[in-house]
Amino acid sequence: MDEAAKKTALRMIPYGMFVLTTRAKTGPEVGAATVNWITQASFAPPLVAVGVKADSSSHRHIKDSGVFAINVIGQDQKDLAFNFFKTHQRQDNTIGGQSFEIGKQTGCPLLVNSPSWWECRVVGEVAKGDHTLFVGEVVDAGVRRNDRTILMRDHNLNYGG
Repeated sequence: MDEAAKKTALRMIPYGMFVLTTRAKTGPEVGAATVNWITQASFAPPLVAVGVKADSSSHRHIKDSGVFAINVIGQDQKDLAFNFFKTHQRQDNTIGGQSFEIGKQTGCPLLVNSPSWWECRVVGEVAKGDHTLFVGEVVDAGVRRNDRTILMRDHNLNYGG
């Protein structure tokens, strides 16, 4: 296989950027990470699939608690996306300087500055390679404002290939 062609071809898949938020099964620990391997997988029931790096704290939280939330990053919120490329610790009801409220269905953080969000309960997973594909049933969702999702290619970013 031509590795350069494979990399270029796979990077042509359009990806949005989202903040995956998680919580520990017990205690106050929460996590937040920018993710982009995400898609809706079913209408009924509403399912989404998200790829999560196997050696991450987000992965550990999801495996432990069985829940996660996805926070949409708006088109003009590049700083929000970049903020969660690194790990942050919870400080009261903020993480990475971003205020959050606790999701009613999962207990995961919901970023108040995010245009929309959804909470998920894990209903399946596929662990292959260096990521696990978690399938989550959407158990709650909210829209704070209508906005376009930021796209990686709009900022010359790549995660794939």
